[in-house]
Amino acid sequence: MTKQYAPACERNQDPILEILREVLPAEGLVLEIGCGTGQHAVYFSAKLPHLDWQPVDRPNTLESARAWVEEARQPNLCEPRAFDLFDPCAPIARAQAIVSINVIHIAALEAAERLFFHAATILDVGGVVYLYGPFRYADRPLEPSNESFDAWLSARDPASGVRDFEAIDAVATSHGFALGGDVAMPANNRSIWWHKR
Repeated sequence: MTKQYAPACERNQDPILEILREVLPAEGLVLEIGCGTGQHAVYFSAKLPHLDWQPVDRPNTLESARAWVEEARQPNLCEPRAFDLFDPCAPIARAQAIVSINVIHIAALEAAERLFFHAATILDVGGVVYLYGPFRYADRPLEPSNESFDAWLSARDPASGVRDFEAIDAVATSHGFALGGDVAMPANNRSIWWHKR
């Protein structure tokens, strides 16, 4: 198996960790949807040893994550599992939190709807959904760097693009989640999280 390396993961892992320390529960299982290379799963599970970490991603993207996890051999880090947001059922029955980093803008909007659908199924009341990435807001212009990124995403796949915060919040609300916080992050990204009501 071949480990892949994404420089962006290394750049954003510490700012994200600061937020996760405040947002995630004191114990339980975190489901990371869209684990990518596997770098974040290894890093966050090492820094948050009180939590079990279950990385998942689409079946054809898991080789790198499996290599990272196998090398790390951390007791609270689970073997990556195959999961697509459009699968009918979540890969686990219960979790205390869901983390999804740089995912919803590279997929169709329906993927965000499916994420909250699954979250409503597996999280208990008070459970957390944490999203990280660029967002567009109705009351302010999109940053030039995110305008360029959005154009690139749309050219690559017309169904993808920087998401409207208000649209994602409406999806979350419709599935029984209340906004918990919204924090500006480096490079014009956001950390946004919701709690299950």
